[in-house]
Amino acid sequence: MKKVITYIIYGVIIIFLAGLVLFDFNKKDNKNSKSLKKVTLSEVAHTIFYAPMYVSIEKGYFEDNGIDIELLLTPGADKVTAAVLSGDADIGFCGSEATIYVYKNGEKDYLKTFAQLTQKDGAFIVSRKKYDNFTLDDLKEKTVIGGRAGGMPEMVFEWALKENGINPKTDLEIDTSVAFPAMSGAFISGNSDFVTLFEPNATEVEQQGFGYVLESVGSLGGNVPYTSFSARKSYIKKNQETIKNFTKAIQKGLDYVATHSDKEIAETILNQFPDTSLNDLESAVKRYRKIEAWPKTTKFSKESFEHLQEIMQYSNALDNKVEFKDLMYEQ
Repeated sequence: MKKVITYIIYGVIIIFLAGLVLFDFNKKDNKNSKSLKKVTLSEVAHTIFYAPMYVSIEKGYFEDNGIDIELLLTPGADKVTAAVLSGDADIGFCGSEATIYVYKNGEKDYLKTFAQLTQKDGAFIVSRKKYDNFTLDDLKEKTVIGGRAGGMPEMVFEWALKENGINPKTDLEIDTSVAFPAMSGAFISGNSDFVTLFEPNATEVEQQGFGYVLESVGSLGGNVPYTSFSARKSYIKKNQETIKNFTKAIQKGLDYVATHSDKEIAETILNQFPDTSLNDLESAVKRYRKIEAWPKTTKFSKESFEHLQEIMQYSNALDNKVEFKDLMYEQ
């Protein structure tokens, strides 16, 4: 009987101690979560092209820098900037051209770019029929779904064609009427001979038997400040420490993809793409690493900003250039 009582006492003590430990853990966890700065981030698309950012999310780099990220998918750079300007998002992530449009429209509390994530076009040319030895000449007299007029995908595609001896105005027809999220669906339904798609959409179209992935637009167009992070002037002024810490987290993501294997990167971001297999993720990561899609640093240079505006002017999306100092927040 004494042994039974002893066991009961021991059991009560163990339960009590376990409760104290659990209470202390929850207390610390709640304290840590309260100390994090909530930041709503609006992303233009959810693609493997943005792997460094997803690495930062999955590896906890934002939390390490005191930030609690809420990620919102807002298809279209115009929609991203609208979300930031309205206050629905604190930071916008989209094509770098968006800040120029906002500034040119006379917005007083306009957006400033403070970090970049990609330095190449992330799209791939997908064809309806198979080409054993594809060249850009195969695009002549054909129709290509190229993205929204004035958006980075369409403008850089035109620039890449021009740089490789193809006149995008006369040698082919580029359909700019299809919204970015609807491009693969439009192609599958029978529109156009070619389409430019990001990963994992390009691979998915190919695996479903609707097309063939032929060439990287990024490998043709060279370095360009493709996608970047921006925020309103007022937000940056009031939250300089948050902007600094956000940039640190992104830099750690860039460092990770530069020092880890394709498979390690794919495993890290797998949770972000539950409908994509690990093998397909690894293949897509390999494609982007091959063209050096991701820069070594978040720093947005004056030279790249000038190149961006050169591309915009070629596409008739910009008349006069904007000063680098007006739209860049240099930390």
